[in-house]
Amino acid sequence: MSTGGESEYKTVRGLTRGLQLLNTLNRLSGGATPSQLAELTGLHRTTVRRLLETLQDEGYVRRSESNDSFGLCLKVRELSEGFRDDLWISALAAPLLAELLQEVVWPTDLCTLDVDSMVVRESTHRFSRLSFHRSIVGRRLPILMTATGLAYLAFCPEAERERIIELLASRDDEDSRLARDPVALDNLLRKTRHRGYGENYAAWVQEEKIASIAVPIHGKQQLLGCLNLVYVAKAMTIEQAVARYLPALQRTAQRIEQEANEPAEVLPELP
Repeated sequence: MSTGGESEYKTVRGLTRGLQLLNTLNRLSGGATPSQLAELTGLHRTTVRRLLETLQDEGYVRRSESNDSFGLCLKVRELSEGFRDDLWISALAAPLLAELLQEVVWPTDLCTLDVDSMVVRESTHRFSRLSFHRSIVGRRLPILMTATGLAYLAFCPEAERERIIELLASRDDEDSRLARDPVALDNLLRKTRHRGYGENYAAWVQEEKIASIAVPIHGKQQLLGCLNLVYVAKAMTIEQAVARYLPALQRTAQRIEQEANEPAEVLPELP
């Protein structure tokens, strides 16, 4: 599974340096002079000045007439308007899933909640020689019929869990029957939390030949998503899958958590 690969095109140094300046200014309060930015970035002052003037012409930075410092403009917000946290977490997880594939061989998916379903954001299905699905990213999975959905529901905050169950119970489909049985659902979620993982053994009619186990990925204040391992049900029982693969799945989930929750680099204070 390639996580980057070499491009036939050379890196555009001007763009790289411009983004470096924007990133540096984003971590500073009150702006900075070209000399200060040159010191922080290691770029030549003339290069910094030229890049700042270009960014100013495009509306991303502004220059203070009083002290020759530059600061970000509101237009930089446009750069992130189309970006979502679940896309960020999937990009972060991709190389870690590639490493996991080498260990477990069976395909794994990273899924996040989207209103009333779990959505596959990143996957190794297309790289696993044991995969039976080649196009899986973007697929919506039912919450109460899959290991991923049950793991999410079991470990998400209580208020969020109640909202999801209420939504599912209001519908009339396969995924809603269990939502309307609070005693059975509560018992299932308690068992899931006790085990530390969600499971599905050929319970989803649409994929009745597969089985899976899934573990939660925790953020600082919310559940980021879940990581699962999918396999052909006849290949092994849930207990065998847990014994063989759960530790590796949990280690990868913990690594994703650590990188996702890692604080941003703190730049030195300007004089």
